[in-house]
Amino acid sequence: MEPTKDSEKQEPIKDGEKQEPIKDGDIVIIQSNARDNISIVLNAIIIGLALAGVSQMVHNVDTDGALMSSGLDNLKYYTVLSNIFCMIMAIVFIVLNLMNKKCPILPKLMAAAAVGLTFVIIAFFLAPMYPDLDMYDGANEFFHRWVPIVAVIEFIMFEQDKKMPFRYTFIAAGTSVAYGFFYLVNILINGIGTWPDTNDWYGFLNWGYPVGIVIFLVVVLMNWIIALLLWLIKQKVK
Repeated sequence: MEPTKDSEKQEPIKDGEKQEPIKDGDIVIIQSNARDNISIVLNAIIIGLALAGVSQMVHNVDTDGALMSSGLDNLKYYTVLSNIFCMIMAIVFIVLNLMNKKCPILPKLMAAAAVGLTFVIIAFFLAPMYPDLDMYDGANEFFHRWVPIVAVIEFIMFEQDKKMPFRYTFIAAGTSVAYGFFYLVNILINGIGTWPDTNDWYGFLNWGYPVGIVIFLVVVLMNWIIALLLWLIKQKVK
């Protein structure tokens, strides 16, 4: 009897369903059991990095840093909220794994795309535009760099039991849509204000509402593109 080819195998997953068959052209980066163990380690690293960032954030009293406020006031930033969301999903992953259950892939995609957006905006736009400002100072070293990097790697390692629907990419971009909505509503209710107590802490409205809305739409588009890239990678990496 000839040995079964890898492309014909369907390994059972923890919840009793079967994994999507591996097809020609798919990339198998690691076997299932080892991948689970590595994913647990990566999620634990995400939790540790995020907690380190939150600890520095809470104890921070320097409001002169780039995209930095004092203490819990930092919770107004998309970066901080997305990193906390990513940490929560890492905790959920580990808890479900210990319960021998599968973590849903959609919220993991949302978390990876959200922190990925933060990484891209800082690394490729804000840091080059403002070289005199340290975008990686204090807690931002964790929030702007290390959590996003580990989260994207962990998502690529994440084992899915079936093909991820394309519509998930649009849902994943919903984090920036929701944040933008509350950002705008807060300004409409409380006004823009003046620095350092402005409600437009990202400066989106420095050039007026029309430009601010365009900036917001570009951010949402970038969020979706990052989710799309992660979705495309998951179509090949099994």
